[in-house]
Amino acid sequence: MDLIDAIKAIDKPHEDDVLNRLFTPWGENLDKDNVLKEYPRPQFVRDSYINLNGYWDYCIVNKPSDFNNESLNAAFAEEIPAQMDGQILVPFSPETMLSGVERRLLPNQFLWYKRALPDIPRTDTTSRFLLHFGAVDQFADIFINGRYVASHSGGYLPFTLDITDYLNLTQDKRALRDNVLSVRVSDTSDSSYHSRGKQTLKRGGMYYSCQSGIWQTVWMEEVPSTYIREIRIRPESDLQTLSIEVSTNLPSKVTVKFPGHEMVKSPESSDSYETAFTGDFSFSSDTYPSIGEDHSAKTPSYYHFTFRIDEPHLWSPEDPYLYPLQIFTDKDHVNSYFAMRSFSVEPDESGINRFCLNHKPYFLMGVLDQGYWPDGLYTAPSDEALIYDIKEMKRLHYNMLRKHIKVEAARWYYHCDRLGMIVWQDMVSGGSSYAKPVVSYLPTLFPKVFGRMSDGPAYYKTFSRGSAEGRSEWLKEMRNTIRYLYNVPSIGTWVLFNEGWGQFNAAGATIMAKEIDATRPIDQASGWFDEGSGNFRSVHNYFRPLNVEVDKAGRAFVISEYGGFTCHIDGHSSVDRVYGYKKYENLDALGVAYYNLINADLKPLIPKGLSGAVYTQLSDVEEEVNGLMTYDRRITKINPDLDPHMTTHLNE
Repeated sequence: MDLIDAIKAIDKPHEDDVLNRLFTPWGENLDKDNVLKEYPRPQFVRDSYINLNGYWDYCIVNKPSDFNNESLNAAFAEEIPAQMDGQILVPFSPETMLSGVERRLLPNQFLWYKRALPDIPRTDTTSRFLLHFGAVDQFADIFINGRYVASHSGGYLPFTLDITDYLNLTQDKRALRDNVLSVRVSDTSDSSYHSRGKQTLKRGGMYYSCQSGIWQTVWMEEVPSTYIREIRIRPESDLQTLSIEVSTNLPSKVTVKFPGHEMVKSPESSDSYETAFTGDFSFSSDTYPSIGEDHSAKTPSYYHFTFRIDEPHLWSPEDPYLYPLQIFTDKDHVNSYFAMRSFSVEPDESGINRFCLNHKPYFLMGVLDQGYWPDGLYTAPSDEALIYDIKEMKRLHYNMLRKHIKVEAARWYYHCDRLGMIVWQDMVSGGSSYAKPVVSYLPTLFPKVFGRMSDGPAYYKTFSRGSAEGRSEWLKEMRNTIRYLYNVPSIGTWVLFNEGWGQFNAAGATIMAKEIDATRPIDQASGWFDEGSGNFRSVHNYFRPLNVEVDKAGRAFVISEYGGFTCHIDGHSSVDRVYGYKKYENLDALGVAYYNLINADLKPLIPKGLSGAVYTQLSDVEEEVNGLMTYDRRITKINPDLDPHMTTHLNE
């Protein structure tokens, strides 16, 4: 073990830093009149679409001394400020350069947003208007025309509100007129137990700048009085059967179509067009878990369909084929897509359990993806920026991205689906302040001792999970994350906990996750504190020679983090200080070390049982300069064409 490198990698907070003003090419050329205008939900597309991104009024005020997040009610509508501080470019957080604000929201403050809704015609006097938020960090209260509508907690999942009854309409109810949307936000960041990922009020090392407020697209749509609420798509493991479940807000006839493809409807769903499917509790109405239930869904109905595809075109990173899908009611119409594929852990010809794609062993050449941008923090400056990251990693011969303790914008998953990139999806970490010696340093130094500790009630305090409410909240968010992303074809594994950050009862959480989604493998604890459950023995190894460990439970073995080689490039880094796990002074030295790591250390482990590996990381983030690309995405540090061994795909 390289003890010197391990000691140097101890991260320290540097909250007084002034970060260099780095812009990505897309942020530098941002069209502020057309910010993220693409349809934000590619697997659930309607013709009705009113994008609300752009300039909103904002202000930041101190919270009342007696404020309690648990007692929200309509009385707070009286607090909507009349005087605002200026304008903010939504959906960029106020902490970002692209927002035009560059102010931090503190835990004792409110961030207020306000904007006029467009005056638009109405297609029918009985139609409904749905207001969608891609994500708001961390607590949001919504007001229409000064009237309190609803609240949402959690900074990473979308939520939807029916605002029809709060809108001002013309006398004939044929149009919307003179409506104002207000949003109040508060954010505890890492000062409480709520989920926050790598955000911290005291940035430094592997923890990054906090952000707050609206950070994904806001939009409206008009829907008929009876409309499609959600769909659930499940390609079965036989790779020929497709199950589709549809929810509507009121009973309705539902039709499913596959443009350009012939599907055979299975006998067991012969009456599904007319009969509500009400007994399948695995199909939850909480895909958008905004306020528990959709206000307009007075009697929600569920419909189940099963289809057979005789000669399926299977999805893979090498051939990412997507089938089109259309769902109809009498007046509503949604476009979607799906892929025929299966992810599993199965024994190979030698009896070694491995990650499998379509029931064949498939080596995961993965990279850790934090989803951070220097000019937008959590928010990519454009759709093209999201595409660039994925394509550049494919050019470097990666076939998997581990989305690290962040839920990404829906369009990112769509691009992984269509471009062919397997996703390992982390849950977002939370808990009170982490005891770093226990969850990071001691397991790194003594993995066989500290990395196998089993947590439980006696360890809640040690693992920053002393709050029963916090544990319950995380379990709810874990379930809702899986429900929300269930349909995404490219997601191959759910990762529940990372390095003990807020970890508790990982074995129990694995059972709960499997109850929601039995079609994907689960990495229950990435790094250490393994409880023997899930489908993987998942280790992090930055300072020792890479090796394969035999798992007594017979799970597949993955190195879910390794590498972390650092190279600071002047003019493309946030600070002059370097944080990482092994330092190289120039790109030539970095390239030699990187190719030796891949070819001499990693590849020989594959026949010994290595099922996948995740290199740290896709890009630099602030002082953590161990990316394959610089933070501003202007330089890729590794050239795959220099090494002929890297041009051979591992799964050929």
